[in-house]
Amino acid sequence: MNEVIYTPETTHFELWAPTADEVLLRIYDTGIDGNLLLETRLIVSLQGYWQNSLTGDYGGKFYTFEIRIGEQWHGETPGIFAKAVGVNGLRGAIIDFEKTNPKDWENDKRPELSSFSDITIYEVHHREFSISPNSGIQNKGKFLSWTEHGTANDDGLYTGIDHLVDLGITHVHFLPSFDFATIEETKLDIPQFNWGYDPLNYNVPEGSYSTDPYNPYSRILEFKKMVQNLHKSGIRVIMDVVYNHVYSIPDSPFERTVPGYFFRKKDGEYANGSGCFSETASEREMMRKFMIESVVYWVTEYHIDGFRFDLMGIHDIETMNAIREALNKIDPTIFMYGEGWSAEPPQLPFEDLAMKANTPKLNGIAAFSDEFRDGLRGTWFNNKVGGFVVGVPNSEESVKFGLVGGIEHPQIDYGKINYDPKRAWTLQPTQFISYVSCHDDMCLVDKLASTTLSHHSTDVEPFGFAQDKLRRNVEQLLKYHKLAYTAIFLSQGVPFIYAGEEIFRDKKGVSNTYKSPDSINLINWANKTQYFPLFNYYKKLIALRKAHPAFRMGNAERIRKHLNFLPVQQSNIIAYELTNHANGDDWGDIVVVLNGNLDDVTVEIPQGTYTAVLCDGRINLEGLGRVQGGQIKVSGSSALVMWK
Repeated sequence: MNEVIYTPETTHFELWAPTADEVLLRIYDTGIDGNLLLETRLIVSLQGYWQNSLTGDYGGKFYTFEIRIGEQWHGETPGIFAKAVGVNGLRGAIIDFEKTNPKDWENDKRPELSSFSDITIYEVHHREFSISPNSGIQNKGKFLSWTEHGTANDDGLYTGIDHLVDLGITHVHFLPSFDFATIEETKLDIPQFNWGYDPLNYNVPEGSYSTDPYNPYSRILEFKKMVQNLHKSGIRVIMDVVYNHVYSIPDSPFERTVPGYFFRKKDGEYANGSGCFSETASEREMMRKFMIESVVYWVTEYHIDGFRFDLMGIHDIETMNAIREALNKIDPTIFMYGEGWSAEPPQLPFEDLAMKANTPKLNGIAAFSDEFRDGLRGTWFNNKVGGFVVGVPNSEESVKFGLVGGIEHPQIDYGKINYDPKRAWTLQPTQFISYVSCHDDMCLVDKLASTTLSHHSTDVEPFGFAQDKLRRNVEQLLKYHKLAYTAIFLSQGVPFIYAGEEIFRDKKGVSNTYKSPDSINLINWANKTQYFPLFNYYKKLIALRKAHPAFRMGNAERIRKHLNFLPVQQSNIIAYELTNHANGDDWGDIVVVLNGNLDDVTVEIPQGTYTAVLCDGRINLEGLGRVQGGQIKVSGSSALVMWK
């Protein structure tokens, strides 16, 4: 779907518009306002493609198409596959893509990745990560912030990309970085925040994250510099893609090009599986073709290493598998995952949709587990209700389900898992995203703070968000926090961190911060100083997982063979062992105990002499001391990991 092919001698335009009666091409001297330089018609060819070529050098000019169907003109658009645009994305830009490549771009290589089980994902929004005055970053909220090294907070501790390198993550997942609609790029002197789930031009970087949204080269070059530097730093890049809906159907290039084709309908109205009344129709040939070519384009032009699909459950299985197949031809280590649900039931049979329950039909594609998330922290539907880590019982099976990576395991009672899946929904643990929070809904600190101190009394005060209460209870909150993420990193699934969790970020109790101000969304880098022991705990958790393949077996049969749950005598305790040098691990037998109770408990483990490496919120891979098997005591709201 190349709509514009530029050379200094000629520029070729092509547009798929099979229902059009006439297509006009307009050339402008600027990306907004400015003079109309030329207007001409495209000529229809086979299969509904309209084409024309302009002789001469049109580099640096801007263009739009407008389609007439019958007597109606449908409004100017840069086309559905615009690759460069002017400010606010209203006009396409004619550019020389060779000039968008940073120095040595041809030698850029993605960091090595042996298996999806080796991945650790860090989800972040460009603005929230660097906008704070104490970030030490110059290009705040910009793609170029990821090219700055040596940045630090006021106490000299790493921020920015060096912080992530030190932390040890393998993949950074950027919230939508394509051109979205709701940031006014002509007024960037006014603070504006939006997550970006309002697509406009899918194949162009977002202008507000560039240093000059008026210059179509800036956003492309700076995005590539970001990717290049992350790769040099050993970090792969995941793009959050939102093909399931558009911001505004009347203004969408899809609708202005082929009205009605790219969207599903219900009872004559646009369907609402996305919650935005613009549910796209991935099962239709050209929408499927668009999605495949778009993803491949981001990989080939921008060297992207993975994709997170927003509301993946709206897309059909055939399309998702076709995308996977196309990526495999380029590099099978490119990771794909998404939300295995929709906002409302999509207008396609359930068995055809890329829903979580249909993950076994998705080849090499992962989905988020809300069972594990809510089992650990408490239900998404009620912020006051806690889960395993705050001492609320009856979530053990949900947590065990997460620990095995969502596979079929003989020791799990699937009828007791929250949301009642009744069966495993992954074939392999690498299809399972283990997480406890993300950008959407409360961050973990706020969720924990909103739950009750204890389930033993019906009149216990909730934590609330008053700062004095948080100060009084921060020690207990930190215990909960560590326990939750210990379960995430010891899970056989793919671990996922929301940015700032490792330094105890909060969002002041606001759950839906998609357009909240910076004061709510920003990461306060002073937290790294205040909660540096928590950061070190995360760092050591990641190092533990990397150093010991028993925690990332990546194979369902291997997990069933080597992971054995131990009997426990009371609720809110999970104990298991990883036996016989699981997955080639140096450690012979490993015992893990998670105590979700507020009080200490005694657990029976196999006999032997063990070396404790994680105990009471501390980690030391060289050992914290020796422990004899049999009956052992585990502190309240904590985990224990030891080996023999």
